[in-house]
Amino acid sequence: MEISVDHDTSIAKTEGSLWPSFAVCLLSNIFAGMISTLMSVYLPVVVRELVNTTNEAEINNVSAYINALYLIGWAIGGFTWGLISDRIGRVRSLVLAIGSLGIFALATSIASTWEFVVVWRLLSGFAVGGILVITPTLLSEIWPAKTRSIVLGIDSIGFPVGIFSSGLMSSLVVEWRQGFLVGIIPIIISVVTIWAAKESQNWKASTVRFNGQSVKYNEEDKSNLFRGAVIFSSMLIGLWGMFSWIPTWVQSLLTAGEGQSQRGISMMILGGAGITGGFMSGWISNAIGVRKSMLVCFSGCIVVSVLLFGMNSTFSPIIYVELALLSIFFGISQGLLSIYIPQLFPFHIRGTATGFCFNIGRFITAAAVYFIGVLVIMAGGYSNALLTFASIFTIGFITLYFTKDQVKKI
Repeated sequence: MEISVDHDTSIAKTEGSLWPSFAVCLLSNIFAGMISTLMSVYLPVVVRELVNTTNEAEINNVSAYINALYLIGWAIGGFTWGLISDRIGRVRSLVLAIGSLGIFALATSIASTWEFVVVWRLLSGFAVGGILVITPTLLSEIWPAKTRSIVLGIDSIGFPVGIFSSGLMSSLVVEWRQGFLVGIIPIIISVVTIWAAKESQNWKASTVRFNGQSVKYNEEDKSNLFRGAVIFSSMLIGLWGMFSWIPTWVQSLLTAGEGQSQRGISMMILGGAGITGGFMSGWISNAIGVRKSMLVCFSGCIVVSVLLFGMNSTFSPIIYVELALLSIFFGISQGLLSIYIPQLFPFHIRGTATGFCFNIGRFITAAAVYFIGVLVIMAGGYSNALLTFASIFTIGFITLYFTKDQVKKI
């Protein structure tokens, strides 16, 4: 059977009182997505300004450092904030994470060297890792079972909304330092969250039950950790690696012009299509089940990646269509995984376990993103390198295909 849902008597009787919590979670995800991908859009400009060189090898090397260290920070943040949220609560952890993101984005805007950019992006990734673990964990615990999948699916579109916004920002704001001044908004959101968000009563109850006791993972928990980590990491590694380098890939296909317009439009399409996919994910999950839906997503990513990176040698409008298809599958998968992963674990370890599943793959992603510059040379171009990168989707598909449906633990 598919994952069942829990009917917790501690959940609020009316959904109306929970909408402020949903709002701050959604906004947190939006700005996490925006600040995450804002650097990808501005990256060619940032590196050329701060490195002050035309040497392509050096530019690619610095770009790889910036992208890879960001992902390492994201991974460490996901682990750390999951553990913190199990200790001090979901809401207080979210306040600290979103506030930190705003501060580090503002610091990026005044960075005087590329080394400072690397540091502030590392710390920004640390904050984002927390936001993307805490928000689905909180909503999975406070929202009534009847509409939980739909709400989690809609919440998951926050990140692609942010991706879309980063593309729009680059089109409207040419100067990258001005773009990162957007960090003031997450700081405001963090202050509002103190009063607006509702703490998880299930988490509070679990802290009483396990107060002073060591937390142990039984065999089922360990199995779920492995399964959840492989499935999530397969989608994460493939898509984040591609999304980080798609603007540069688009630039490499152009025979004339600076490519700022094409890069910005590409990122807006990735964000907009991801929004569509995430919005649909809850209804798709209810219609055919989480596992079947995710199998479709992995299959779709494999096919579209072959079309996108294997069939295009020059830039043409068909690339926009293929990017949209890829991002739709991405958006659906993120909504489904936000539903699937947290509910594999009991409340007292949910934040920590979800953080592990969401982030263990980011270390591999960071290494892969860093070495993609080498892969570009070995494979003979960005298209071949990204096509090789996309092969990771097959691991997720195979793991899902040979995995029995899991009944949720309470």
